[in-house]
Amino acid sequence: MSAREYLDQVAPLMVLKRGHELAKDRPDLTLQLLSDAWQALLAKDGQTLEDAYDHILQTFASREDLLGDIFHSTSNPIRDPDKLKQLIVEVDALDSGQSGTTGPSERVFKRLLALAADDDRSGLGQYYTPRAVVRAMVDCAQPGPTDIIYDPACGTGNLLLAARDHVLRHHRNDMTAEQRAQLDGSRIFGTELVAEASSLAKMNMIVHGMDTGNAVRLIEDRDATLQAPLLTPSIILANPPFGRRLRTNSIPRSPVYTRNGELNFLQHIASTLGVPGRAAVVVSDTFLFAGGAAHKVRRQLLADFDVHTLLRLPSGVFYSTAVKANVLFFDKKEVQPEVPQTSVLWVYDFRADKHFSDVRRKLVPEDLDDFVMCYRPGESRAGRVEAERFKPFSCEELMDRDQVNLDITWLKASGRRDGDSAPASSVIAREIVEDLTVALDEFSVVADLLEQSRIRSSRE
Repeated sequence: MSAREYLDQVAPLMVLKRGHELAKDRPDLTLQLLSDAWQALLAKDGQTLEDAYDHILQTFASREDLLGDIFHSTSNPIRDPDKLKQLIVEVDALDSGQSGTTGPSERVFKRLLALAADDDRSGLGQYYTPRAVVRAMVDCAQPGPTDIIYDPACGTGNLLLAARDHVLRHHRNDMTAEQRAQLDGSRIFGTELVAEASSLAKMNMIVHGMDTGNAVRLIEDRDATLQAPLLTPSIILANPPFGRRLRTNSIPRSPVYTRNGELNFLQHIASTLGVPGRAAVVVSDTFLFAGGAAHKVRRQLLADFDVHTLLRLPSGVFYSTAVKANVLFFDKKEVQPEVPQTSVLWVYDFRADKHFSDVRRKLVPEDLDDFVMCYRPGESRAGRVEAERFKPFSCEELMDRDQVNLDITWLKASGRRDGDSAPASSVIAREIVEDLTVALDEFSVVADLLEQSRIRSSRE
């Protein structure tokens, strides 16, 4: 079977097994139901095992709670009871490690998500952020035990879980019992519109030992741009969908009217972030240079937020498409009237002479270590040092650029040694589609404005 099919089969078993482990220490009704189901599977063989597993999946799928969300689309494709038993035994042998740490079962689940995203790029891949980018975003954001962390397009939940791991890794010994409970209970949360990805995010949280009593609230199944979250986040980590989303129209009270999903997510993030607050958001190249609504959003960000760092990523990094993307880092502070919040934008060019692909070489976390070192997480940006790939640009320079174009490059490629380094035709085609999407969005906005003017004129 494919990696995706294997994930679909193994994930429910890992959730049942993890629930059984956690139920020993936590009086949680949801966990006890998972534990009872897992013990039932371990005790059975042959046809009775197959029947029991089918019954468990169907029973959980019919519930209107967390378990129903997780198991709503699960099924048992293995019709050989001996193979099913072997798989259950293998999952049972996985050691989850110490509570709050990344044990073998968590690492296996992460690896399965990555393999499935790589195997199914038009499906799960668009909801999965590569671990190298995740680690760099989290390392630079520096989440702590008092932060409220939000992802409005959480996909399979990897950014949220990486933030949680960072807090536990760096602050475990400093946290109070109340802070530890709040970390899983309310301080990390997200939204996801696509039910399939949301289900995997909830599975991911259970496998990582998060509080299942709050998991339904921690991952909401809805379009984040249409409603602000209940809590005001101090950190937002996000990889929003690029281009146009038919389900996403102009968000309520948004300063810039547009049907472009990426721009609406950026405006949602900007309006939702608390003061003080910091954000790390994946953005497309199109956002950096497009006119119309994109230009207005860029100008607004520079004026109202401290947009301080831009990481330029090469093509071939993301699973969903081979288009070029970036990570934009900005802070939200108290507004000073008529004074731009942005003073200096530091740009790290990780694009010139950098080539990654699924076939030749994938991006690994160590590839971005130099960027993180240049970023100097947790330190004053006054101490940053200019380097070959890392340069500062003043707000005045940015505002003087045509339409506040942030598509900034200065390094020249040394020349390709072979045809493998050239952009694939699919990359070029995708970039053309993105450009056309932006143009269509702008035409759509103009058409709407003309229609509104016509209606007003007819009423007069």
